[in-house]
Amino acid sequence: MRSYLDFEKPVAELDAKAEELRAMQAGDDAANIADEITRLEAKAAQALRNLYAELTPWQKTQVARHPERPHCLDYINALIPEFIPFAGDRKFAEDEAIVGGFGRFRGESICVIGHEKGSSTESRLKHNFGMARPEGYRKAVRLMEMADRFDIPVLCLVDTAGAYPGIDAEERGQAEAIARSTEACLNLGVPNVAVILGEGGSGGAVAIATANRVLMLEHAIYSVISPEGAASILWRDTTKAQDAATNMKITAADLTAFGIIDGIITEPIGGAHRDPAAAIAATGEVVANAFAGLRGLDRETVRRQRRDKFLAIGRNLE
Repeated sequence: MRSYLDFEKPVAELDAKAEELRAMQAGDDAANIADEITRLEAKAAQALRNLYAELTPWQKTQVARHPERPHCLDYINALIPEFIPFAGDRKFAEDEAIVGGFGRFRGESICVIGHEKGSSTESRLKHNFGMARPEGYRKAVRLMEMADRFDIPVLCLVDTAGAYPGIDAEERGQAEAIARSTEACLNLGVPNVAVILGEGGSGGAVAIATANRVLMLEHAIYSVISPEGAASILWRDTTKAQDAATNMKITAADLTAFGIIDGIITEPIGGAHRDPAAAIAATGEVVANAFAGLRGLDRETVRRQRRDKFLAIGRNLE
């Protein structure tokens, strides 16, 4: 059954009524019931369009976290044939929160690195809800260095609330691992493109999202901290998360205006979770165009363009 968010209650009620009528659809009144179902479906679709045309930042946060939203492995399975995953950082262990490997995209070799949240209780625990430990970021560095050596472009799929904050991660150098991964992104001589699929949280996201082109799905969020975390720090009250989300400017539209991201990928009406195949296909098209715009650049130009892009963030130009 479809999961509805709190603000989708009007749509849920209309869908429920239509479902009840479908269960009753039989006999002489079948034609009349079919007409009523069609009317309710049209009304629900319009209500959904109206809701998603004016989502608040907090509502977008809820959509970005929707449990049925497609995740990294869904995109890899649909867009990257012949994908071969790599495991381990060659130093300590394998981290399932970050998936990485090589495959083909539109007929050409590509390196893919991404956070995987999981889609069931078992897989979420396996992938630690997409919160990577140092080993995950060291694996990402290993893959980026390999891709750079063989002149293979890099695609990063970001979907994490942030890096894992546990004591064991801190003991093994979490901050250093994130910094090294960010540095590896900046040093790449091959083009890299990053896509914020759902949540782009803190340094855990930036560690693989320091790219020539940073793209965001329409209802994704990207911020230095979660709205709940910001509310806890600023007001010592997590119930003010909605206020924090509004003031932090975490939506794709806000970040485009600030020059932090380079493009927005339109989602199906009702969010990517309502039509994953369409969302994934749209992402594939935009990613292909982004790589096409970087094709033919020499290695030094690729590095310089990426560095200039990030150094320009926050500058006040007269």
